[in-house]
Amino acid sequence: MLRYARNDGCWVSGLLLPIYNRDRNDALHELLMEYLLHILILIGIYIIVGISLNLVAGYTGLISVAHAAFYGIGAYTAALLSLNFGINFTVAIPIAIVVSALFGFLIGFPSLRIRDDFFVIATFGFQVIIFQIMNNWMELTHGPLGLPGIPQPKLFGYRFTSHVDFLLLTLVFAVLVFFIARRLVQSPFGNVLRAIREDEIFAQSLGKNVNYYKVMVFSIGAGLVAIGGALYAYYITFIDPTSFTVPESIFMLSIVIVGGAGRLSGSIIGAILLVSIPELLRFLGMPSSVAANMRQILYGGLLVAFMMFRPQGIWGEFSFRRE
Repeated sequence: MLRYARNDGCWVSGLLLPIYNRDRNDALHELLMEYLLHILILIGIYIIVGISLNLVAGYTGLISVAHAAFYGIGAYTAALLSLNFGINFTVAIPIAIVVSALFGFLIGFPSLRIRDDFFVIATFGFQVIIFQIMNNWMELTHGPLGLPGIPQPKLFGYRFTSHVDFLLLTLVFAVLVFFIARRLVQSPFGNVLRAIREDEIFAQSLGKNVNYYKVMVFSIGAGLVAIGGALYAYYITFIDPTSFTVPESIFMLSIVIVGGAGRLSGSIIGAILLVSIPELLRFLGMPSSVAANMRQILYGGLLVAFMMFRPQGIWGEFSFRRE
């Protein structure tokens, strides 16, 4: 006689129950692997973001809250080029870098003539302006409706569709950005950036054009973060303005401060911690709305704690707190 067992709200034959359980376990294992790969992809993207912002904030001492704006410019540029003109990602990403770097130059040229808190306020204003453009220019960005159906990257006829493929692609770009930034900070250019960070007047006394170096590093940081924005757009295949807000800029700044300002490896540590730790909230059974607010509280709490007790971060050499 066949026995029946109730499993997940349906009756399954006793003969088929082992097969049913095995298939379900395989499906759960596959979902878990996809979730872990998803987290790793996000970590890779935010490593790019953290390194680019570390050049500006960690090595030069310029606190910017407009990084999410350049991140969004890169994402929208790559998405619009792919959707409207069918341009491949190998061409769209370099164009996104140039466009974002150009915006960085146009904003940095007048803003970097002011210092400290006034510069932070200027970058905050730019962040708000870019968000409003993304949210209200319906003909170009579709506003709050966003841009759906962004085509996934394709290289030599091979399309990056799986999580493993996209993780490898993200890691390639992350390594590339790391080595570009490393060459910059180990060059005489990087030495000037550190001099500006420690004592801008002293750097000027050495005959260095401080404004030139500040505008250059601000533009380079804007261009590099556009890579992360473009990868995010290609990975999610949908973007809207809510991904490029002031809280997102603060989260990016938190990666630099928590991981360690003034060291590229600090950005890697910060990205790993701040992307992965809040994901633990998903396993506490909280509603999604509560978990989202808890993430913001966690980010803010970590930022305040590190600024108070370890302003140089976990693995940094520069302290944002002046004695």
